Amino acid sequence: MKELLYERLEDVVQDELFPEVDLALREGHHIDASDTTRYGFLAEAQALLEGFYRRYACELIRSPDGYFYLLPSGERLGRRHLSVGEMLVGQALALLYLDPATIQAAGVLPRAQLLELLANLVGQDKLVAELNPRRRRRDERIAEELVRKELDKALRTLAALGFVELMEDERLRLRAPLLRFTEPVRGLGSPEDAMRQLIAQGQVLALETSEPEEEEQG
Repeated sequence: MKELLYERLEDVVQDELFPEVDLALREGHHIDASDTTRYGFLAEAQALLEGFYRRYACELIRSPDGYFYLLPSGERLGRRHLSVGEMLVGQALALLYLDPATIQAAGVLPRAQLLELLANLVGQDKLVAELNPRRRRRDERIAEELVRKELDKALRTLAALGFVELMEDERLRLRAPLLRFTEPVRGLGSPEDAMRQLIAQGQVLALETSEPEEEEQG
């Protein structure tokens, strides 16, 4: 029988890893198995932390795909709803994550590949509208620059939440939490085809994570 590393919640809280892991979860970050130290800590402390976070009206979720995150069930912690543009980029990244070619490349790909996929599935005009719905005028001269700017903004948000890692040389490392974006098509015969259809039709579902309350400005 495996010996328990933590017998009491106090033991978990006293661990030097607890503050950084707790803060990351509260900020909506997803911690996957590639982060061996923090993921291992959560795996060992899971039973005790589940009750701890319920007191904050949150569920500590351990996905079978190999990552942890907090899912708010009340209002004690802030809630983060991804924008339509962020959801669209996340779905496209999830589709690329499922691509065997991406797996062979250890999950690393150039940003240009993401942009190419979105342009092919959605179309340039619709992509501009989805990434920046408040912009009503369409100027072809700045459309490409606008798309790249909004794409970079969405990627920064997704990176902060642990879905993707921004690397040098305009490359991305895709992470297992991207599979959260595939939940609407789980159980279908071909998740990849279903994801392509969702993206092409602009169908996005709200994805919610925890977010710290904003501090009041003095």
